[in-house]
Amino acid sequence: MVLHVNGEKHEVAVEPDVALLTVLRDHLDLTGSKYGCGEGACGACTVLINGNTAHSCNTPVSSVAGKEIITIEGVEKSEKLAALQKAFMATDVFQCSYCASGMIMAAAALLKKNPAPSEEAIAQAMNGNICRCGTYPYIIKAIKLASGL
Repeated sequence: MVLHVNGEKHEVAVEPDVALLTVLRDHLDLTGSKYGCGEGACGACTVLINGNTAHSCNTPVSSVAGKEIITIEGVEKSEKLAALQKAFMATDVFQCSYCASGMIMAAAALLKKNPAPSEEAIAQAMNGNICRCGTYPYIIKAIKLASGL
């Protein structure tokens, strides 16, 4: 099957029920998306599919064939960090950083749909992502910074 990942076409030969996360990490060597819970509850594996967030750990690869998939590796352009990534670094959001790629992907989807979100909208959009270090106030601050609020 053919996958469109970060603007590039990739042909992969896998069973249709294999998790997208497995294909990204083990077949395409895109290791930015992390395996967390394996149940779609923590958000460490969040990617964008046609602009919407998806937990790649429980998304069958067959369901995304032909769709546009963006991983954390596809967020930066020309080896320069995206504004959102810079905002997360500037606010010193992460301690362990295991949730970082999933948080940034969820925030990217939010800002694309709502460039000036309220704190309530940010909290709602980030609800599917867990930070075990508890840096939620900094995550909100970073998203506000990236949005220009």
